[in-house]
Amino acid sequence: MKRIISTDDAPAAVGAYSQATTNGSILFTAGQIPLTPDGDLLDGEDIATQTEQALDNVMAILESEGASAADVLKVTVFLGDIDDFDEMNETYATYFDDEPPARSAVEVANLPKGVGVEIEAVAALE
Repeated sequence: MKRIISTDDAPAAVGAYSQATTNGSILFTAGQIPLTPDGDLLDGEDIATQTEQALDNVMAILESEGASAADVLKVTVFLGDIDDFDEMNETYATYFDDEPPARSAVEVANLPKGVGVEIEAVAALE
């Protein structure tokens, strides 16, 4: 059965979506952009800073369910410019340094609010 996940430690959902959902075994986060839990958009920051905030949001959602980066099975990274891959990857590696999850990284035409990166994750809860 689906359960909605919501935490004040990540930006609130601002549309017809949830921060995350779970069936008790697998957790799916919504795409997280560089938006602070207080609503500050970091769209003018470099891609490393944007990546850090997006991943901080993902980690806050995971932690609200007792999970961590070690439980992440798959990550998808959406980049506004694939030329930002190396800078994103350097920051990303600090979150998933030991046994990283599977990952896809793709360039997209546009991201919400004009940000440079959006990140979503799938994690195991059991």
